[in-house]
Amino acid sequence: MALAPEKTSLVAGSFETSEPPLATQVELLPGALQEAPPGESRRIGYLYILPVFVFYGIFVLFPIGHSVWLSFTNWDGLTRPAWVGLSNYRDVVRDPEIRDSFIHAVILVGFYSFLPVAIGLLLAASLSRMRVRGLTFFRAVLFLPQVIAMVVVGVIWRWIYTPSGSLNTGLKAIGLGSFQHVWLGDFSWGLPSLGLVGTWVAFGLTMVLFLAGVQRIPASLYDAARVDGAGALREFFAVTLPGLRNEVVVALTLTMLAALRSFDLIWVTTKGGPGESTSVPALILYRRAFQTNQVGSAAAIGISLTLVSFVVVFLVTRLGERRTT
Repeated sequence: MALAPEKTSLVAGSFETSEPPLATQVELLPGALQEAPPGESRRIGYLYILPVFVFYGIFVLFPIGHSVWLSFTNWDGLTRPAWVGLSNYRDVVRDPEIRDSFIHAVILVGFYSFLPVAIGLLLAASLSRMRVRGLTFFRAVLFLPQVIAMVVVGVIWRWIYTPSGSLNTGLKAIGLGSFQHVWLGDFSWGLPSLGLVGTWVAFGLTMVLFLAGVQRIPASLYDAARVDGAGALREFFAVTLPGLRNEVVVALTLTMLAALRSFDLIWVTTKGGPGESTSVPALILYRRAFQTNQVGSAAAIGISLTLVSFVVVFLVTRLGERRTT
């Protein structure tokens, strides 16, 4: 039996056929088997990460949960805990010793966080307008305090701040002997003196973060700003600061947390003195947990400090996201 020839037509030099495309001729049968995706199933994947979750639960989640429970009790570490409800948390608000320690931590935030961020932004803005030889060495020297243990930093600055230390000796040598103080033993100067140590430690980190951020800002933005006649101040607010938004959020988060959980520097230098003028929440927590056996109160201070830290991180992160959008 002869087959009928295909109908063809020439339209504008193109060859067309009346036969429908192959894709329309082939239809998948209902219920046809499809090839499974490569890799293991999701249940097998959960088995791979199960050891990490178990480790995290045992060494992180369980201690946090146990601390929360202890914060509602009165326990000396030996006898049976007695349930006291929110009494320990009321003491966090009402006890002058605890309340003042949180105020001191807030003051330290200014020295540990705001001041280093301001110095880092100033250096980043200055270096964005000029080329400096030996920039790598410069960054390494300023970042050095970050790699020194805070205990060592405390010992060094305790020597500097002693009445016969290098600070008072230097002031006397340049004719400013009237400004000499017993820096760490003064009720008014003790906390600011420790705060400046925190500034010295932290501004190297902020500077390195901001210098790395400045290097990824396109040079064309600075050129365009200068062509438009922008000065140094306007160039900073129009180009540098928006370009460093993410770095500023990271720097604020890290430095604020360092200020709120500061302990080792205070312990090595003043142990909270003179009086309680340099006490911080972590120091009060240590005393109550290991010296006065007020474990429930110490747990309440720790949980309160954790909540404050969480709120600070949340607000800083939200502020950065809002300005991004």
